[in-house]
Amino acid sequence: MSTRALRRLRGKQRGQEALDLGDLSLGDSPEEQADAEPEEEQLDTANVSLPPESSSSSRKGKKVKAQKNFSNIYELICDAENEVEKISPDEEPEKTDKNKRATGKNDDAGSEKPDEKNEELSTKTGDGLKKKRKKKKTKVTAENGKEAAADNIDLLLENLEQCNGLSLQSEDCGGSERRSVLQVEHRNLNPETELKRYFGARAVLGDQRPRQRNRQFHRSTWMTSPKESWPRFSRPGISMSLLESKDGVQYFTFEHSRDYQQVQFKFLDAVESMDPNNIVALLQLNPYHIDSLLQLSDVCRIQEDQEMARDLIERALYSFECAFHPLFSLTSGTCRLDYLRPENRAFYLAVYKHMMFLEKRGCPRTALEYCKLILSLDPDSDPLCMLLLIDFLTLRSREYKSLLQLYQDWEEHRNLSQLPNFAFSTALCHFHLSQQEDLDPEESVKQRREASQMLQDTLIMFPGVLMPLLDLCTVQADATVTSHSFFGPKCQIGQPPALAELTALYVGRTCSLWREATVMLWLEESVKEVLRRVDAKDPHVEDCQNKRKQRYQSAPRNIHRHVLLSEIKEATSSLPLEVTTQPVMGFDPLPPLDSVTSYTRPERQHVGASNESTLSLFFRSLLPNFNLQGGPRLEDDMEVARAGQELNQEVNRLMVAMRDMLANIRFQEPPRDDNPYRDEEEWD
Repeated sequence: MSTRALRRLRGKQRGQEALDLGDLSLGDSPEEQADAEPEEEQLDTANVSLPPESSSSSRKGKKVKAQKNFSNIYELICDAENEVEKISPDEEPEKTDKNKRATGKNDDAGSEKPDEKNEELSTKTGDGLKKKRKKKKTKVTAENGKEAAADNIDLLLENLEQCNGLSLQSEDCGGSERRSVLQVEHRNLNPETELKRYFGARAVLGDQRPRQRNRQFHRSTWMTSPKESWPRFSRPGISMSLLESKDGVQYFTFEHSRDYQQVQFKFLDAVESMDPNNIVALLQLNPYHIDSLLQLSDVCRIQEDQEMARDLIERALYSFECAFHPLFSLTSGTCRLDYLRPENRAFYLAVYKHMMFLEKRGCPRTALEYCKLILSLDPDSDPLCMLLLIDFLTLRSREYKSLLQLYQDWEEHRNLSQLPNFAFSTALCHFHLSQQEDLDPEESVKQRREASQMLQDTLIMFPGVLMPLLDLCTVQADATVTSHSFFGPKCQIGQPPALAELTALYVGRTCSLWREATVMLWLEESVKEVLRRVDAKDPHVEDCQNKRKQRYQSAPRNIHRHVLLSEIKEATSSLPLEVTTQPVMGFDPLPPLDSVTSYTRPERQHVGASNESTLSLFFRSLLPNFNLQGGPRLEDDMEVARAGQELNQEVNRLMVAMRDMLANIRFQEPPRDDNPYRDEEEWD
């Protein structure tokens, strides 16, 4: 009986039956459709002739077939979207033939057996086989999908780095190497990760685990974790907005609300009062005001309260992180913050001070991660001059290969060899690599030879580093070295001002790295070889001398800012007068001359009376409204006369009050004792 006759018996017309997903096919040929029609006829006849139980089993088989076809469609859609693995035309017929054979076998098994129990068993076995095959196929497609997704992610990252990349990195190295130079990882931003590696998780966490599990109502952050001792967090009025996206790089900025601006004005008044108690009072009302936290942290650090100073900086970072834009990422390396905007500077300073606390705490690897973060926020201008610090943190973290990779990638664009810190640190990296035990002897000799050559060239270029370095390392130099003119006092005096500043900064910061016995022996050998080359009149010596005279005449403003933030005595003493004579605020040291201000501070009504006499200050303490000097000039003669009359009246009232006070002074005599020889025990 044909399908058309069956439809007429059921009272259905063509197109009115329910849409079955099993009938859908992609790219089926007319021959396959013709082969499928007899199968439908067999199923329909089975539905008419078999009892209800067998018909339900055939429906299950039909549903399994529909699901199988639908899974094949999903496979093709995934392949079309991922565009990774395309099915060849030779493989498609094989898959369709397998599907046809499997469905044909199952249908035949269901139609040939007349007994109901056998039919149920056959349909169950057919369903089991189909499910197993389906599971295998879904596993294969899931694995293919994961591989395709991973490949697509790698391709996207490579494309992003090729189009935007960090602007200071070379184009020769591959995408993975370029990303590894300044790659920031979230887990390395937590100092507990480094401390666990040193001391173990049990020693670091201790009794903190149950507290952290029971902690509630705190937002999870990467840079800091909120503490129970902190005030309850409320939005202080800071937000972040996306300015523009250009060449795959996003430019963000922090913004202050109107209420936060008013608090900022009060903070500036408190700073001008030169009283830290005013800042403390302001923080009691606004516990998450950023600049107040930064300024009070400096006060606590000066008073040697390191724990409180670090806690205030962490509170500022937590407030910043709660205000991040959803698209702002700490690890992507493509998010920028303009230092010219005053709202963004506080974030730079908070991260920098947190980094210095971590370095002093004994977490150089975590501090290196924050150094990379600051450098990635603005790698072109480098407002805090992180290039003067990243080599020291890398050496302390023993990440020698990453420092050499950074030097190779950035030397072409930034001339890192002209900075004393990078010139000495790269030579020290090669020396430490040559000392590794798992290195081949030939490779060790090669690294040692390269390290010695680089150190000799660096000493010829920067001879003023040697003697201050030996003094801080408490090493007595040889008489041949101290008496030689190349390393003598004349070399120290003849240095350009900018070079003297960089030299003092490097020596004061990294002297601890040169105190090892093996390093000092290697340095001694290199110094002797340098003196031999100088006496032999090596042309490289004269070339370096000419370069020193032409360069290093004046240091840019970001280097001065870095020296002030570093607080190294040897470097701060070498700052020029134009920097040391102007006031330096801890919440904004040496602001850029071309700052971009979004709002301005209103003018104060009362100007400070710095030139007032002692008498006027005394009158002001008694009468707050008294203002003899510094008041606004009155152009109207009548107003001037009226002001003079009021001043005379107030002075007269003051004099009258003082006369009355002096006239009414009475000295009260102590009470007399009529019987001085009275026995005190008689009242007992």
